[in-house]
Amino acid sequence: MGIFLIYNSCTMMKLIKYLFTPAASKTTAGALAAKFGLELRGDANALVRGVAPIADAKPGQLAFYSTEQNSNAFKILPISVLENTRATVILVQPEMAKHAPSGTTLLITESPRGNIVKILGEIYREKPRFGISKHAFIERGVFFRKKRTNYVGQFVTIERGASIEPGVKIYPNAYIGRGVVLGRNTVVHSGAHIENATIGADSVINANAVIGKDGFGYTRQNGKNIFIPHVGRVVIGERVSIGANTCVDRGAMTDTKIGDGTKIDNLCQIAHGVVIGSECFLASGTGLAGGAVVGDGALLGGHVGVSNGVKIGNNASIGANSGVFRNVPDGESYMGYPAGPGTEFMRHYAWLRKNTKK
Repeated sequence: MGIFLIYNSCTMMKLIKYLFTPAASKTTAGALAAKFGLELRGDANALVRGVAPIADAKPGQLAFYSTEQNSNAFKILPISVLENTRATVILVQPEMAKHAPSGTTLLITESPRGNIVKILGEIYREKPRFGISKHAFIERGVFFRKKRTNYVGQFVTIERGASIEPGVKIYPNAYIGRGVVLGRNTVVHSGAHIENATIGADSVINANAVIGKDGFGYTRQNGKNIFIPHVGRVVIGERVSIGANTCVDRGAMTDTKIGDGTKIDNLCQIAHGVVIGSECFLASGTGLAGGAVVGDGALLGGHVGVSNGVKIGNNASIGANSGVFRNVPDGESYMGYPAGPGTEFMRHYAWLRKNTKK
């Protein structure tokens, strides 16, 4: 009886893994080499059925090994992991190829980390979705530039004046308000609420994000809080990602703007009139108060708070849990509460530790 239960438990676990693991499309090492311009060493017909970490890879899977270290977050694995892998195909740097197991097919590149991202996108690409659900509510006056290329799921609402470019996908229960523009190939996930906004091509709006609602703008008159009407919009560039449950408020009189390529994590708050440059990263829990400006290429760690009107320079970085109350120059790294130069913060911390020991 016990053996029977163990057998059935194992079978059930395999079934669950099969049902909920993303399905990989089959390809070959030769096809990947040709598509991404990689040097092939070995069997061009070696079949790739999926991607796995190099220490866990099994025959039929592709793995990568790299000595790149673009930041401290990247850890270089021991060379023994490469020498003992069971992967059929390995993405590897030229100088590391000699450590691969004999008979393994290799894809040679100077940047395995960069190319694994492309390969993952190729192998685990979602199957295209097209068509307009009969349960979607679409008002008259919605403009589809090429309707047969779009997907609109169940219970989506799209109000008149909205413009939907080719390739746009809108998942169930999303709301698209009047006059909203969704750029080519943009994806709007379930539950997202978008109004008073223009969104560029190839962007992703994740589940339950709220874009274009009024900001937290009030004035106090005769002891009462009076709401300030908002007439600005949200203007989002191309290749932007807005995380789940993130809110981007419309501007009061000027537009709230997010530049091309910027990635905003889940649970962030972007207030009215904020301007964020291109290619920025904002980690989860970040909050930008009204009128804050973030320069191109800036990195903001988790739970960073930025005060009204503060300017963060190009390529600046702010450490997690910092409170920013003054402008940050270009290229500087700030941290702490209140935030200051990283070296200054570390000196203060070291002094406190030294002088508060019992």
